[in-house]
Amino acid sequence: MNVQTQIKAYIASQPEPKRSDMQELHRIILQIKPACKLWFLDGKDSNNKVVSNPNIGYGHYSIQYADGKTREFYQIGLSANTTGISVYILGINDKTYLAKTYGKKIGKASVTGYCIKFKTLKDINIEILEAAIRDGFEAQNTIPK
Repeated sequence: MNVQTQIKAYIASQPEPKRSDMQELHRIILQIKPACKLWFLDGKDSNNKVVSNPNIGYGHYSIQYADGKTREFYQIGLSANTTGISVYILGINDKTYLAKTYGKKIGKASVTGYCIKFKTLKDINIEILEAAIRDGFEAQNTIPK
């Protein structure tokens, strides 16, 4: 199964209104960065044990570890959670940036160092979320050594 098919099936498996909200976010993210690399992580480790919620990933950046190894990962992630939706914005070194920049303006959402979590799209200011996503795509940081 290719990545687009996995993403489509994952979104389709969500109950309403989460399904429609995730489909809209998927559309918005692809509108912001049309040619980005797509990822789908099923949330299972190498032993097929569930360790996280499935994630749709967009874009890519390199993480440089202290031991010299480099790992590729997505810049923006989208995932359903038990209470709503999580948007992950990775690659920004300053873990206070998202909360300071968007926390008070985004609406009814929890904003941490790399995650914006909300129940439904109607609870948040979508333009503010789009700005945070754009910031995530522009960030090309690596983990400091």
